[in-house]
Amino acid sequence: MTQQPFVSVVTPFYNTALYLSECIESVSAQTHENFEYLLVDNQSTDGSREIAESYAARDSRIRVIRNPEFVPQVPNYNGALRHVAKRARYVKMVLADDFIFPECLERMVAVGEAYPTTAIISSYYLEGANVCGSGVEWPTECIPGNLASRLHLLHNVYLFGTPTNLLYRADLVKKRDPFFSETSMHEDTELCHEVLADADLGFVHQVLTFSRRGNEGVLTSIESFHWRRPFMYTILRKYGPQFLSTNELPGPLGKARTEFFRTLGEGVVLAREPEFWAYHRRALATIGEDLPSKLTLAPQIARAAIKAALKPTWVRRERAQLRRMRNGDRKE
Repeated sequence: MTQQPFVSVVTPFYNTALYLSECIESVSAQTHENFEYLLVDNQSTDGSREIAESYAARDSRIRVIRNPEFVPQVPNYNGALRHVAKRARYVKMVLADDFIFPECLERMVAVGEAYPTTAIISSYYLEGANVCGSGVEWPTECIPGNLASRLHLLHNVYLFGTPTNLLYRADLVKKRDPFFSETSMHEDTELCHEVLADADLGFVHQVLTFSRRGNEGVLTSIESFHWRRPFMYTILRKYGPQFLSTNELPGPLGKARTEFFRTLGEGVVLAREPEFWAYHRRALATIGEDLPSKLTLAPQIARAAIKAALKPTWVRRERAQLRRMRNGDRKE
């Protein structure tokens, strides 16, 4: 029987004891058996390391690595990826509060082997209770990278999933260091656009991964900032000129800018907290822009003021959500 391609599976973790066992067991149960599993502990204090070590003691494919000091999330991802085996043909990240279904590695590797021009392989995935990743017609398994990026920028068809949902060619991981940008707000999406400018996207027509929502993840913590609006605006500003024509770009970029500025105008009327403004200031800084002045936002502020006068329940709902956030009860 032909030797299965070797896969390095990597789970960086920090204080995820509640979910880590489920994550590890999902990797251990893969039908594709030729892999190593690197569990990289970012100085956990909740017993996560002990959980990881207990599984490593029972499965020789599992290795526990401990960071010498605590590092932020994205540098932790990059540091973890530097440990993958030299002989690996593919690399799979599985975030510690997610899990993968038994055929995940087998099905993704099969697409990678069938289509050598693919650098990234994706699939349908569960995000909480929702099936995500649609947009590829059956039975297509290889999408030109340029088309995958255009679908996102023009039609918001997002085929890139989450870090847990993607399989990477190991050569790609090894030649990019750091693998993920450590200055970006959405490093995983930007990685895909950059890579797919010169490669193709593989796709498996099966739900292969589960990404948890509603826990204390990064996206959950910034949900009240309406992060999707600056996300789409900044992604279009960065990658729109590369993938869209001069006739195509103004429509989606103008719409994204309008929605983003509306969020900022509402933020003025609602007297949003400093963290809200810091988040949006940082997002704009990634494309070399500053927060617009109140004069620039005057139409959006006026619109928000009228909305507040006509819909007082909107104001109460927004302020109630802010109180929950400030009390630490983050809800998506």
